[in-house]
Amino acid sequence: MSRSGESAARFLLKRGAEVYLYDDVESQKIEKLVSSLEECGAHGVEPDGLERAVNVCDVLVLSPGIPIDNPLPVAFRRQGKNIIGEEELGAMYLRATAVAVTGTNGKTTTVSMINDILTAEGRRSVMCGNIGEPLAGKVEELGFDDFAVIEVSSFQLETLSSLRPHVAVITNISEDHLNRHYNMENYIFLKGKILRNLRGSEYAVLNYDDVTVRSFADKVRCRVIFFSAEPRTDGVWCENGAVYCEGERLFSVTDMKSEGAHNVYNALAAMAAAKALGCDMSVAAKAVCAFKGVRHRIETVCERDGKTYIDDSKGTNVDAAVKAVECMRRDTVILLGGKDKGYEYYPLFKKLKESRVVHAVLYGENRFRLLSAAQEAGFTDYSLCPDFEMAVRLADHIAIAGQNVLLSPASSSFDEFSGYEERGDAFARLVSD
Repeated sequence: MSRSGESAARFLLKRGAEVYLYDDVESQKIEKLVSSLEECGAHGVEPDGLERAVNVCDVLVLSPGIPIDNPLPVAFRRQGKNIIGEEELGAMYLRATAVAVTGTNGKTTTVSMINDILTAEGRRSVMCGNIGEPLAGKVEELGFDDFAVIEVSSFQLETLSSLRPHVAVITNISEDHLNRHYNMENYIFLKGKILRNLRGSEYAVLNYDDVTVRSFADKVRCRVIFFSAEPRTDGVWCENGAVYCEGERLFSVTDMKSEGAHNVYNALAAMAAAKALGCDMSVAAKAVCAFKGVRHRIETVCERDGKTYIDDSKGTNVDAAVKAVECMRRDTVILLGGKDKGYEYYPLFKKLKESRVVHAVLYGENRFRLLSAAQEAGFTDYSLCPDFEMAVRLADHIAIAGQNVLLSPASSSFDEFSGYEERGDAFARLVSD
């Protein structure tokens, strides 16, 4: 009963469905939400009434936060009943042109850039899905002439089958969420699902430099536009510090307000999507260059006592943390830790040894796994903390004038927080005190 659950429930109640609500987490916030929905006609379900609810209901609308091997979806599957997600529910009713973006990193920034491009063209566009409002909460206000730019996570792809975007973008694929998906084969399969429904009139926008993403081009029935940081003869690419599309120079990378190699990739993906959508490429170029970045992604929070504090709470995996570190132009104290996601941290510390990171503060539920990886990689400049607040205080104490304090945890936030946003806000509050 989080944002997607509430959105799905209200969507269904409006259509006269008999809606049952269940959450295995107890909190005042959830109780208040369930009570509000009960006033609209929904039925709250207690644990002792769960078996009856499974027998009564025809369809389970599963939160993306709940894995499909949870006992509840297993019970529905045993009875041969449908299991869908909120995003699938929205996709079934979507009239607007859909642009869907998935990948391990860069989804939110790419979605935001594409949305800015469409808005600059005077088109009505909304960002939804894993960013902002759930799709089911927006689908009714979008008509045939509108655009839905949808961020799609691997969790959502587990229960998504009806979405047929006009443009599907895959930014990259690296290790993430292996505690949920068990292995890379499953994770790659789920990411590829976003292309499954595409036909000859649609487009797949794929990262040519990512071997796994590039290989999807061999399996699709739609048109493909590649983007690459290396010179090419087709698609969108970067050459001599400038972005090109089909041989036409569009803009210089130095014109972009959002810095970093990762943002160049995001810009290339957004420009390739703009090409597929038939946008005016000069208008698209101006929108991308004006884009200032998203919250909690390598965002400077403040400067104090000669130290710069940078919030990259959205860096929840190794690849994202490495990209953040590569953007650092000064010696940096990094905060690493949180809830473990099942991948190896050894490659992270090998990269840190070659970077501007002078010290790592390891905290949270996975701190001992991080510690073990640091020792294995021969990275010796670290400290160990049990919780987030103490870790931030310690990082602030260790850093000296002229250095950065970077929160780029390479881990989920769910050991102490409800999401990366709350963690980033807590960091900002602590370093601004």
